[in-house]
Amino acid sequence: MSENAPVANFWEELPEHFSVLAPMEGVTDIVFRRVVARAGRPDVFFTEFTNVSSFASEKGRHDALERLETLPEEAPIVAQIWGKNPEHFGELASALSEMGFSGLDINMGCPDRHVNKAGGGAAMIKTPELAVECIRAAKEATNLPVSVKTRLGFTYLEEFHDWLKLLLEQNLAALTVHLRTRKEMSKVGAHFELIPEILELRNEIAPDTKLIINGDIEDLKQARELWKKYPEIDGIMIGRGVFKNPYCFTDHEPTREELTDLFLYHLDLYDARAKKLSENGSRYPFEPLKHFYKVYFNGFPGASELRAKLMEAKTTAELREIIKSL
Repeated sequence: MSENAPVANFWEELPEHFSVLAPMEGVTDIVFRRVVARAGRPDVFFTEFTNVSSFASEKGRHDALERLETLPEEAPIVAQIWGKNPEHFGELASALSEMGFSGLDINMGCPDRHVNKAGGGAAMIKTPELAVECIRAAKEATNLPVSVKTRLGFTYLEEFHDWLKLLLEQNLAALTVHLRTRKEMSKVGAHFELIPEILELRNEIAPDTKLIINGDIEDLKQARELWKKYPEIDGIMIGRGVFKNPYCFTDHEPTREELTDLFLYHLDLYDARAKKLSENGSRYPFEPLKHFYKVYFNGFPGASELRAKLMEAKTTAELREIIKSL
């Protein structure tokens, strides 16, 4: 068992109904989480996922630690990890206890084919015994509350009965269910009709496990409607909704000027991060910034033309010049 000092289960201290920013690869890093916090933070942050085997290797540990960098003001924040090696899960779980995290979440739902080919993410649904081993290894190595994020199944909806039952039997602090299968990706609507059965499973097997629903929830207004219909849902997790409105965790309707100011704040954070990583012999690539343009400039006349100009820029200085000329 871990010799770390006991850590309070922060999930128990959250409001009756709480919100979570979904972990999104290449999106929810330390920079964008600060942007969301400026707009209006959720109750809980998740990091991007980190490969346990990368952390366990001398070559990959530096990158893993960069991914796991957080700020004290982000608390409560949960480190999301993935892989298929129970020993490596234990190694990273033990380290996380000393890194200021509030909790640890195991990704068993990512549909990325490279992650699945490596046996992680949603592929764990096909190896339930190994999934249980990884959960147990993490729990034995840390006193942080351990949770899991998953999908309904890998190929068929019917898989959720046995799969979620198995997960709920592991005495998890929280379970996040993305209401689609891996095969469905995001090509179909989330299966909200299955919520009553999922709640029944949770209430029967693990009533103390917090249940978080993910998939097609875009803002706080929609979350409230879901809670009104299913009050036993503990939390909602918003992912792609943040691209439509970075203020999605609030009731605020941002003006175009507010979104522009938020974009400039994003650029300031980007520059600071790029400088810090450069000084440490690493780099913060410019290309991923392009994924965010639509977050800030969308839904008004000339928005697509503006984004086209921004796409041609190669530095943050050029981006600022384009914005200044508006």
